[in-house]
Amino acid sequence: MTLADAGKARAAEGHWAFQPVKRPAVPVIDSAWPSSDIDRFVLAKLREKKMQPAKRADRRTLIRRLSFDLAGLPPSPGEVEAFVNSTSPDAYRELVDRLLASPRFGERWARHWLDVARYADTKGYLAGNQARLFTHSYTYRDYVIDAFNNDLPFDRFLIEQLAADRLELGEDKRPLAAMGFLTLGRRFLNNPHDIIDDRIDVVTRGMMGLTVSCARCHDHKYDPVPTADYYSLYGVFASSHEPKDKPFISDSIDPVQRASFEKERKRREDSLKNYEKEQYARIRKQVKRQTGDYIWAAHRATGVEAGKIDELARKSKLDPDVTRRWMSHLAKRRESADPVFAVWFALAKLDEKSFATEAKRVLAEERLAKASEAVRQTLGQAETLEAAAKALGKLCFEADEKQPMLREVVYSDASPAKLSDGDVWRIMEVAGKEGIRSRRRRFDEVEGEHPGAPNRAMVLLDKSSPGDAYVFLRGNPGSRGAKVPRRFLQVLSRGERKPFADGSGRLEMARAIASPDNPLTARVMVNRIWLQLFGQGLVKTPSDFGVRAELPSHPKLLDHLAAEFVANGWSMKQFIRSIVLSTTYQQGETAHAEYAERDPSNRLLWQMNRRRLDLESMRDSVLAVAGNLDLKQSGRSEKIENKSNANRRTIYGFIDRQNLPSLFRTFDFAGPDTTCGRRFTTTIPQQPLYLLNSPFIEAQAKRLVDSVQALKGEERIRAIFRQTYQRDPKDWELDSAELFVDQFVPYAAAWDRLAQALLVSNEMMFID
Repeated sequence: MTLADAGKARAAEGHWAFQPVKRPAVPVIDSAWPSSDIDRFVLAKLREKKMQPAKRADRRTLIRRLSFDLAGLPPSPGEVEAFVNSTSPDAYRELVDRLLASPRFGERWARHWLDVARYADTKGYLAGNQARLFTHSYTYRDYVIDAFNNDLPFDRFLIEQLAADRLELGEDKRPLAAMGFLTLGRRFLNNPHDIIDDRIDVVTRGMMGLTVSCARCHDHKYDPVPTADYYSLYGVFASSHEPKDKPFISDSIDPVQRASFEKERKRREDSLKNYEKEQYARIRKQVKRQTGDYIWAAHRATGVEAGKIDELARKSKLDPDVTRRWMSHLAKRRESADPVFAVWFALAKLDEKSFATEAKRVLAEERLAKASEAVRQTLGQAETLEAAAKALGKLCFEADEKQPMLREVVYSDASPAKLSDGDVWRIMEVAGKEGIRSRRRRFDEVEGEHPGAPNRAMVLLDKSSPGDAYVFLRGNPGSRGAKVPRRFLQVLSRGERKPFADGSGRLEMARAIASPDNPLTARVMVNRIWLQLFGQGLVKTPSDFGVRAELPSHPKLLDHLAAEFVANGWSMKQFIRSIVLSTTYQQGETAHAEYAERDPSNRLLWQMNRRRLDLESMRDSVLAVAGNLDLKQSGRSEKIENKSNANRRTIYGFIDRQNLPSLFRTFDFAGPDTTCGRRFTTTIPQQPLYLLNSPFIEAQAKRLVDSVQALKGEERIRAIFRQTYQRDPKDWELDSAELFVDQFVPYAAAWDRLAQALLVSNEMMFID
C-alpha cells in the first residue's frame, strides 16, 4: 500500500459517511413544541445556537404546502375551505394520509427518482440513421410511479432496478421494467466503455452517494476507491447484455388498437425484411461478380507488404478481408494441378511485356491438357494478365449447373466469395446501410409509439459466460493492467471480500447496496427525501457523501432518520409521513429577523423555506386551476412543448435527451445526460418571458375564464381568485382587478389577461 493509499484508508476510517449507522440517543427537551423525535433533534440544535423555531403555519399555507409536496398539485378551493374550517383534532393527519394514498403521490415522487435515474425517452446523439428512440422507456417511468404508490420497500426497489431478471417474479413480470434504471442512459455513439461507465456512475452516485466513476483512470483522488474497485464493477456490467427481444410485460388494453398495431407492425416488418433481403442479396451478388477483380488484386498483393494490402484493395474498390481470402484460397489451389486455375497460374508467371505472344505458347503446352477447355479458350483470348483474371472471374460467375467445376469457384461454401451477414454489412455502402437502419428505426418506433403495442421491459441479462475485467491503465482499453475479480467495493465491505459467483454478479451487488449494513444507502435516501420536503438536504451534496462533502447540518438527526427508515421496513411512505407530521415541517415564518444574518441559508431549520415550484408542479398547477388537467395514468410519453392543448401531467411528457425542449431548460429541469441529485434554481429573463407570452398559458387562462363565464363582475373576479389561489381576493386586489377589467382595451380580452396575470404570479409559482 502506498502512502497515498494509506492516507485514504485512514480518512475512510474516520469519515462519518463510511461508519455504520448507529441510532443516537434522542435529546431530552423540556418544551411543548416538539411532536416527534425529529423535532427534538432540531430544537436541541437551535438551542445550542440560542435560537427558537417559528410558530406553526396557518392552515391554508399547510394544505397548499402538503398538496404540492406530496401530490405536486394545488388543493381545490373546496379542499382548502374544508380543511381550514375543520374542527377535528386529526384534520392535518387525515389530510396527510389522504394525500399519501392518492395516485398523484406516486406521480410526484417518481419524478424525483427519475432525476436520479437520468430518465429520458431517447438515447442521445448517435451517428448515422440509427434509431434514437427508447421504444419502451415509459414502462420504467410507470414502474417507478407504481413503486411509490404501492410503497414498495426501498431495498426491494433498489434490487429490482439492478437485478430484477435474477429474481423469482412468478407470473407478474412487471418488475422487469425496473431495469430501465440501468438501460436508459446515454449511448455515447454506442461506445461500450462509456455506457458501462455511465451505469457504474448512476448506481454508485444515485444509490450510495459515492463518486466511483472518478476511479476510471486512476485511484480516486480523495475517497478510498482504487481503480481496481472500479473495474470490479466494470466486470459486472461487461458480463451483462441487452437482449434484442425485450421481455413482454402486458398487452395493450384496447383490442381494436392491438389489432391495428399487429397489422402495422407486420407491414413494417415485411418492409424491413424485404429490403434487407434485397440489399444482402445485392452485395453477395456484387462480390461474386467481382471475382475477376479479386483474382487480379490477390495476384498483385502477393508482392506487397502486409500492411499495404488494405490500401491496394480499397483503391480497387474491393474489400480487404475478401482480398486476403482470395490470396489464401489461390495459394492452396496452386499446390495441386487445379483444372480451373492451372491455366491462370501458368499465365501469371509470364512477363507482362511479352504476355500476348507467350500466352499462346503456354496454353498449347501438354501439362495444361487436363485443364478446363472453357478456361483455356477464354483466357487464350486475353491480351493482358489483368484481362485474363477478369475473364476467368466472369466465366466462373456466369457458369451454370452444367459447369459445376467452374461454378464451385464462386458459389460453393468454400469460395472466398461466400459471405457471412457480418461480411455483407461491412462491405455494404452507406446508402444501403442507411436504408436498412431507417426501416429498422420505423419498425422499432411502432413498438414505442403505437397505442396498441404491447408493453415490454428494457432489461439487462447475464451473458452465458460472465468474465472478470482487466484494469485499463489510465482508462485506455488498449492498455491492459491486472485482471480483477467481480466484487463489491472495499470501503463498504466487512472482512475479506468474496468474488461474485452468481452470473454477472448484479444480484449480489444489488444486495450489498441494499443491505442494512451498508452505511451509505439509507443515509443517502433519507437525505434525498429531506431535500425534496425542505428545499435542501441535511447533507448539501445529495449525490456525494465522500470525504470532500461538507458535514451534515444535523449528523445525529441524519443517523436517527436512516436507522428509523431501515427499522420500519424501508417504507418510503411511512418515512415521508413521519417528516410531514413533524412540527419542524409545519413551521411558518419566524419573527426573528436577525436569524437570517446568523444562518442565511436556514441550515438550522428555524423556519420553513419558501420554495419556487419546479417545472412539473408549475405546469400541472396551471392546468389544474384552469380545470384542464388530464389525470390519465401511465402509457407512452407525449410531446408537450409548444402544444397549447397538451394537458397530461408533465411527468408523462416526452424527454428528448439530445434536443431537450427549451421549456424544460428554461425552468431548470434536470439534465438527463447524467444522474441528478438536485436541480439548480435559476432566475433568468426567459422565465417571465415564457409565462407572459406562452400560447399554452394563454389557452389555460381562457379556459379558466370560460369556466366562470356564467358569473358577472365582482363574483367572476372572486371565482377566478378562488380557483387560482384557493382564497378570496383581498379588498385592494378586488378593487385593482375591477379597475383593470374596466379600463382594459379591448374589453373582451380583459378577463383573459386578468386570469393570465394571476396564473403567472408569485403566489401561484411559490410554496410558502
